[in-house]
Amino acid sequence: MLRYIIKRIIILIPVVIVISLILFQISKLMPGDPIRAMLPTNMRPEVYQTAYDNMARRLGHDKSWIEQYFRWVSNIVINRDLGYSTMFNRPVIDVIGEPLRNTILLNVFVNIFYLSIALLIGIKMAIKRNSMFDNSMQVFSIVTYSIPSFFLGLSLIFIFGVHLRWVPLGGMPNRAMLGEGWPLISSWIRHLALPVVTLTIISLAGAMRYVRNAMIDALSQDYIRTARSKGLSEKVVIYSHAFRNALIPISTVIVVTIFALLIGSVVTESVFQYNGMGLLLLKAVNSRDTMTIISMNLIFAFVNVIAVLLADIIYGLVDPRIKLK
Repeated sequence: MLRYIIKRIIILIPVVIVISLILFQISKLMPGDPIRAMLPTNMRPEVYQTAYDNMARRLGHDKSWIEQYFRWVSNIVINRDLGYSTMFNRPVIDVIGEPLRNTILLNVFVNIFYLSIALLIGIKMAIKRNSMFDNSMQVFSIVTYSIPSFFLGLSLIFIFGVHLRWVPLGGMPNRAMLGEGWPLISSWIRHLALPVVTLTIISLAGAMRYVRNAMIDALSQDYIRTARSKGLSEKVVIYSHAFRNALIPISTVIVVTIFALLIGSVVTESVFQYNGMGLLLLKAVNSRDTMTIISMNLIFAFVNVIAVLLADIIYGLVDPRIKLK
């Protein structure tokens, strides 16, 4: 197992390098000039040009893109410096700190709810195949899968925020006004409620159908008929035999989905003005903040690479027929 993990990590190193190179080059092809966005426009031409040259020299924009790339990579590896955000006039690592924590907090609740519900409903759909419950849940999954996340989010805002006034319309809790303790916690719960519900419903559609199909396939195997013929209870057959084998394909999808949610949802976070990674990426694109865009996409790519690695490892642990060498 250890040799397999080390081998996979070594293989992933050139993958990450190639991804970073492609991302850096694509970002340089984006229209707009981030330095001009940082400088005031009411300066005399000669003063403006001097300030522009100084800022370009400071950020390394006066070098070729290859020199800029190697400077960026060396800063990441040696100094853990992701670059400088022209949108916030701060280091990128300081800019993404709070949004990353907010996105992780949001998706911890999303993953808990959506995985619990998807597993319970998916198993019950497989057990009650072609029943009223199964058909209604399939219709529900098709409808929720077809609804755009922004429409669902806006609908929830109108119902629970505007009409019922149970929760805020969006934004983030004000720590300075609320202080610490229960007032801050309750404010976080109210602000997280609608984004969590939106992402949970959107994530449920595909997950519970995948669980259903995996369970149906497991329940149709010969070892299930053998287990039933031995007189085992239906609960033992379903959860100790069928579900353990259905978990083999499900585990891969679960791991990849969890890591995908950690990246953040641009649409959902924009609708609720939730200060997460998705909203930050949208702001960076609109402001042509090159270094923030590159760094965030590199983080997203790294997260996906790690997710695939963990999915392979978990697949080997769950399925004893697979030997990781």
